[in-house]
Formats: sequence, C-alpha cells, structure tokens
Amino acid sequence: MRFQVPQFIEVEDRIFGPLTLKQFIYVAGGAGLSFVIYILANNLIISLIPIVVVMAASLSLSFYPKSTFGKPLIDVVEAAFRYYTGGKLFIWKKEDKPAPQTTAAAAKDVKNFASIMVPKISDSKLKDLTWSLDIKESIYSNKKQR
Repeated sequence: MRFQVPQFIEVEDRIFGPLTLKQFIYVAGGAGLSFVIYILANNLIISLIPIVVVMAASLSLSFYPKSTFGKPLIDVVEAAFRYYTGGKLFIWKKEDKPAPQTTAAAAKDVKNFASIMVPKISDSKLKDLTWSLDIKESIYSNKKQR
C-alpha cells in the first residue's frame, strides 16, 4: 500500500485570501484596537497617532520577514518583554586562593626565578624594558637551539 508523504509542511496555509491565520488575527486585532481607540477618543485627529502606532505594530507582526532575526518578530518582542520585565540575578562566586607553598617548593621557585631575573641597570624604564627583552630573547633562542 502506498501513502502520499506531505510536502512543504513549513509553509502555512493561506486561509483568508493572501493571509495566513496568524496574519489575519494580527491585522484584525490591530484594526479592532484602532476602532476602540477611535470610539474612546471620539475624535479622529486626537486618536490618529495611537491608531498609526497600533496599525504599524500589527502590520509589522504580520508581515515582518523571519530572515532578519531568524525568528518571527513576535518571538523577538516576547523575549525583549521578558528581559525588561523579568528579574535579573547576578551571582558572584568567590574564587578560593591557592594554599601557600611549602618552603621547599618556594625555594625551588625562587631558584628558577633568579636564573631569569634581570638586574636593574638604570632608572630609565625604556632601558629596563629593552634589557629585559634582550635577556628573554637570548633565553628563548638558547632553549630553541638545544
């Protein structure tokens, strides 16, 4: 027995002319809210600015492409609303300092540090910097040759 596999399941059906069900609900909701604003204001000039804002929001929810954010605009608006209204919890975790070294290990580290320690020649910081770079370069080249 053969069954037909559905194709194009990501594409929503056009129910109301060129509009999908979601688009129709957004546009109809925006138009209904605009009508309520007009009735409450009882003046077209006063209610014009809120009506334009409501219709712009409903049309952008309906027709804004997914490719800009990778998600529908309603998901982005919901995430922004939850971010601004939700509580923010910042947790600071104190890092434990390592335990002090034993005297034998500390002496070994001092011995290793003394072998690459740079003597202070002058008070000039630039000369000290060039001296330390020359010393580190010679140490690096000696290790590389071995």
